[in-house]
Amino acid sequence: MSEKQTTIADEVSISGIGLHTGFEVNLRFLPAVANTGYVFRRVDIEGNPEFQALADYVVDTSRGTTLEYKGTRITTIEHVLAALVGLGIDNVVVEMDQEEAPILDGSSFYYVHILQKIGLKELEEEREYFELNEVITFKDEKRNTEMTIIPDSSRRISTMIDYNTEVLGTQNAELNDYKDFATEIAACRTFVFLHELEYLLDNNLIKGGDLSNAIVFVNKQVSDTELARLAKLFNKPSVKVMQKGILNNLELKFDNEAARHKLLDVIGDLALVGMPIKGRVIAVRPGHETNVAFAKMIRNHIKKRNEGPPKIDLNQKPLYDIEAIKKMLPHRNPFLLVDKIMSVTEDTVIGVKNVTMNEDFFVGHFPDEPVMPAVLQIEAMAQSGGILVLSQVEDPENYNTYFLKIDNVRLRNKVVPGDTIVFDLKLISPVRRGLCQMGGKAWVGDKIVMEAEMLAQIVKKKNI
Repeated sequence: MSEKQTTIADEVSISGIGLHTGFEVNLRFLPAVANTGYVFRRVDIEGNPEFQALADYVVDTSRGTTLEYKGTRITTIEHVLAALVGLGIDNVVVEMDQEEAPILDGSSFYYVHILQKIGLKELEEEREYFELNEVITFKDEKRNTEMTIIPDSSRRISTMIDYNTEVLGTQNAELNDYKDFATEIAACRTFVFLHELEYLLDNNLIKGGDLSNAIVFVNKQVSDTELARLAKLFNKPSVKVMQKGILNNLELKFDNEAARHKLLDVIGDLALVGMPIKGRVIAVRPGHETNVAFAKMIRNHIKKRNEGPPKIDLNQKPLYDIEAIKKMLPHRNPFLLVDKIMSVTEDTVIGVKNVTMNEDFFVGHFPDEPVMPAVLQIEAMAQSGGILVLSQVEDPENYNTYFLKIDNVRLRNKVVPGDTIVFDLKLISPVRRGLCQMGGKAWVGDKIVMEAEMLAQIVKKKNI
């Protein structure tokens, strides 16, 4: 049975303090179109840069999960992502006016609460899962950690933690149905050992921390002097150690709350795979570093599976033939470099260029061993991308497409007379203010000949 993608029914906001920075941050969830995924946007930076939440962009896992893309950073976002995944939300833009998400009570509870209150909206497009055909395992011998995902028609996660201490030894937790996330997992808070807390405090590393956003486990004798110091630091009348070996700042919501929170973190970090996964995840002693390494491993499996050329029949009637393309693009021979457009969706385009010996550029470009110039391959890809951009407006003939930036160009194989190049482009982020960021690959048969990322802008013609 197919499932539809979802977004949220309306925008909704929440504010709080960043755990490590101590800065007040306003976070806003906004609805997004199908296939957007999870996009973070920094509204406190000029240009409001944004990027998808993907494992490729993780730069630090020491005190939470930190992503950075082209100099724009977001931190401690695992609880936000866990709430979105746990509620079955596929597409959303998350705006933040600081780099660190609010820690709130150290769980996903308040994120889940506001998202449930606003509700979900079903979209027309079907949800696509990554379904395994093999077991994928990641091991970190140094940390004695193991992450495994087993093929399964359902989505299940289990975690085991073992800190080899009297106060917090071996614990297990499991989630067999994501419908139970809100009641069984979302409210489970992060935790810390007292000696770790003392180190963080002494090194000014939790500027926004207080005793309301973490469970503090005490695995050593603590003097009255130290307890008094903690009470003063956190502006509490007094602090003491309870019978269960935790500070009296919080009551446990579950006996295995620590293991449940680690399960929450696994869900949040695996959101960085970029698509929902069907399978049974077994996480033994997980942490952010191993979670992200595992997410990257799964992404590599997905990339390898999707590495082939687009599945199209070059003999079928194109969506746009050369005459239709000429009505949309201002280019003409010898600079009209795309012959037909096979398909256009909301966020993808597939274009085709037939390379013949009659091309003007072969006269002077390696005439004895003709090779299509790389810059013209890029231009042909750009023109295909231009069709994608112009397809977003009602009167494309009244607009021009200008490419503002081209990044990460890689030339893989030569293109020679007789080749047919297939350009496969996809939006990297939603079209906003007439700006369109795309990533594309150029194929000849089953070989990639070129790939690039492009930023384009559509501008109304001056004589209109």
